[in-house]
Amino acid sequence: MLPSELLIHRYSGESVIPKRLPLSDRYFSLTNDVIDCFQESVGHSQGELDRKLLDLEGDSPEYRIYRGIVHLLKGDAFSKFEVISPLEPQKLRYRVYSLAALSVPSPASTEQTLATLARTLSEELNTEVLPNQISQGLYADLPENRILTQFDTPDTLAIIHRYNLSQVQGIFYRASEITINAHRNVPGQYKLLFRYLKLFGLMSYIEGDADQGFTIKIDGPTSLFQTSTRYGLAIAKLLPALLHVTKWSLSATLQMRDFNSNQLKPGRFTLNSECGLVTHYPPGKPYDSMLEASFASRWEALKTEWELEREVDLIPIPGSVMIPDFRLVHPDGRTFLLEIIGYWRPEYLQKKFYQVQRSGCENLILAISQRLNLDKAGVNFSETPARIVWFKDKLLPKDILTLIS
Repeated sequence: MLPSELLIHRYSGESVIPKRLPLSDRYFSLTNDVIDCFQESVGHSQGELDRKLLDLEGDSPEYRIYRGIVHLLKGDAFSKFEVISPLEPQKLRYRVYSLAALSVPSPASTEQTLATLARTLSEELNTEVLPNQISQGLYADLPENRILTQFDTPDTLAIIHRYNLSQVQGIFYRASEITINAHRNVPGQYKLLFRYLKLFGLMSYIEGDADQGFTIKIDGPTSLFQTSTRYGLAIAKLLPALLHVTKWSLSATLQMRDFNSNQLKPGRFTLNSECGLVTHYPPGKPYDSMLEASFASRWEALKTEWELEREVDLIPIPGSVMIPDFRLVHPDGRTFLLEIIGYWRPEYLQKKFYQVQRSGCENLILAISQRLNLDKAGVNFSETPARIVWFKDKLLPKDILTLIS
């Protein structure tokens, strides 16, 4: 994502419209020139790279676009900068200055100090250390002295898409409230979205069901008692996950700072699934755990009329949603939902117990590992309306069939 000083947007009334680069030859050429600088700078210092990039930027009025693309390419996804020094720089400085203090400062004594320490370190480290390596490593921990050791050359189009996405993500740094409406999507897409909500620790309230869709209300960073940059970044990270959902719309209330008066003023932002943004997040995994994957594999080997379907039902509960792992469907119309509870922390078990109790779902099956310490977690799943199947190391399909038959 981009820092605030590299974000570009304009206003249309109260609506905020972030900058997007068109997919034109002009910006392909600009991006390629920046990528070339990185490729040519592998093995050189960040300071040398920065000077090349500054020369490339020149006096262009689009300097923030240049710097935005540079910021993305310097990220861990593409670049690896390392401190190259025979010894940790702080320790190396101590060794050099301690030795230098024993002689009168002069060019000759400096050379002698470096040569002496080079011999000493060669013996200590059991590898050859040269005087010039000590000189270069002395302040190798400064950002401008770090060495670009690896650059994974990205696709030009992917970088432009990433830039456009980052400009939109930056809008959420100033959000006070966000409302997402997700409409009649594949349940697995919902689960991916809800998983990211939890992963990023977002304060949200969920209403709806799988047939009509879900409304998700998220408190923004400016709604907190003290504006949190970290929380704003967490909300921005949700957008690439939302792009995996097929049908959705989003509206945000913003607190923007006026450029002229430096006062806060209200703003609005809207987006939907036709926005043309491209996510760089990978799609959701077919299974959340090896336990689920192995169970599905064993089920496929069975000769049974019961069909096993993956994450096709969502159970709405007040303020949240529960998505069972599997649905079992019989040709005569009978259906059961299966949730596998394997190896989890007490907090997860307490939340799952709460969800099952609130769901009111009478055709739910809970497969619970006997390894779990339910007493320590303070839960008793036998007090829920769900059917219970216990298992040890692996969940056997025949145990489920026995229960439902």
